[in-house]
Amino acid sequence: MTISLKGTLVLVGAGKMGGAMLEGWLKSGVKASQVVALDPSPPPEILALLQKHAIRHNPAVATIKDAEVVLIAVKPQVMEDVLPGIAGLKASRPLVLSVAAGKTIASFARHFGADAAIIRTIPNTPAAIGRGITAMAANAHASPAQIALATALLSAIGEVVTVSDEALIDAVTAVSGSGPAYVFYLTECLAEAGVAQGLPPDIAMQLARATVAGAGELMRVTGQPAATLRQNVTSPKGTTYAALQVLMADDGLDPLMKKAIDAATRRSRELAS
Repeated sequence: MTISLKGTLVLVGAGKMGGAMLEGWLKSGVKASQVVALDPSPPPEILALLQKHAIRHNPAVATIKDAEVVLIAVKPQVMEDVLPGIAGLKASRPLVLSVAAGKTIASFARHFGADAAIIRTIPNTPAAIGRGITAMAANAHASPAQIALATALLSAIGEVVTVSDEALIDAVTAVSGSGPAYVFYLTECLAEAGVAQGLPPDIAMQLARATVAGAGELMRVTGQPAATLRQNVTSPKGTTYAALQVLMADDGLDPLMKKAIDAATRRSRELAS
């Protein structure tokens, strides 16, 4: 997706997520001269990227007069220390785009103004390889053009979906934000189950990793519903059928996953309060 900027894109926080976005933007045609990075200590590889492209790094905030987008990618626990130092950017009336978990639109409005255009998002860790998915919720002050620009910027790290109600971001956090950890744990459990049946641990883990990764790629490439792919691999009364009788029982994976997602959603709400 082409990214068209008229002003400056200010990246606040050039860690793993911010750095992945920056790489994606540069590949999508954003000019290095249009980017400012504000981060006191970016990782060495991101610092090298900034230097390679001669991207402005840590200029005085007051010298940035044409901020079009302020993308905030700092850790939530330091957010309240960082925001006062960049609040002066509101003079340009930029789009404020947050990729920080647990921080509400209202918390940014306190610094950038009640009439600021603010979009809250939650990406996930596969963004680091350009295969993430990000959900975003905009306030009423974000224009259609700003929402389109946010979508283009976030598409640099994967898929983008929009939710109409900010409250749904907590459920998004539980499903996709935390979701990679569930898949990694499933891989661990699958490997351990193989070991319990006599497989050597290294072979069991190789089988589990390749199976989970391959199944995910099959879903992505074919675009078919997960249920259809599951049915395609399930022969009547065969081995997969036998396992699914356990996993799909009344006390199987579905109710357990619903309990897990509920717990994560409730915790997300607590952290955002």
